[in-house]
Amino acid sequence: MGEGDDMTEHPAIWFQASACSGCVVSVLNGVAPNIRDLIVDHRVPGHHVSLRFQPTVMAAAGDAALEILAATEEVKEGYVLVVEGAVPTGAGGLFGYAAKRGAQTTMHARALELAENALAIVALGTCSSYGGMHAAEPNPAGCVSIGEALSGAGIEKPVINVPGCPPHPDWFTGTVAHALLFGLPGPDAVDTAGRPKRFYGRLVHDLCQRRGDFEAHKFAEAAGEPGCLYELGCKGPWTHADCPEREFNGGVNWCVKAGSPCQGCVEPFFPDVSCPIYAKIGLLELPRIVRDEESGELVAVRRP
Repeated sequence: MGEGDDMTEHPAIWFQASACSGCVVSVLNGVAPNIRDLIVDHRVPGHHVSLRFQPTVMAAAGDAALEILAATEEVKEGYVLVVEGAVPTGAGGLFGYAAKRGAQTTMHARALELAENALAIVALGTCSSYGGMHAAEPNPAGCVSIGEALSGAGIEKPVINVPGCPPHPDWFTGTVAHALLFGLPGPDAVDTAGRPKRFYGRLVHDLCQRRGDFEAHKFAEAAGEPGCLYELGCKGPWTHADCPEREFNGGVNWCVKAGSPCQGCVEPFFPDVSCPIYAKIGLLELPRIVRDEESGELVAVRRP
């Protein structure tokens, strides 16, 4: 029996909407596991992700690439859709265009087309998960998350949010590998913002190497100085991620360790609620993130 005879192939399409490409660059820089482990080697027993379309790294271009995309859309068993970037909806979606075999369409329309036939969707990065930088006020392009775009079109698909600006590569590869092994995460495995608790289940503040300085009231007066950065605008007390334990660039560094306050980039209302980045935010000013019972959308509720 050949190696691939008992191997389940999972076709994947990586769609880039309104984005800066920071998310794909971060994921490609993963170390252990790296992107090769996920899409080339068979590191997950019995499963293999076949990334068919990824404009940044694929060798094919133009019509050849679009032919691959069109063929993947027709896979009867379905495919996994990775969405990077926010979805522009303003002015009928005219703020962002996407190529399609034999035609040109808006990013909004193309995202909905691809999502409709997908088995599941991974919203990679804060822009895709919640709108992020591209949806910041005044948001003339009407950018929204892929979840909001689907909700507005009445399309019901499972969406896993993997936020971060950019996200840590482990958050993406770990989420995909876990889904291949155990299936899509259930309600108990994700938080109210749709994030996997295994990566976003604890506060940055609780894991931070400078937590002792906070308890001892040793606060830095300028970026780069020793001491807790809370007085300089650190959003760690209300940001849910394991950055202090995992660290970026192969476990070398992360924002606070480098002397910069946490910006809260994984939260649903980054950057609007978390700005000004370098201004102290009082505990009573912190919003509660809840899901509206009628619309199902995430909303920020200011504390009384």
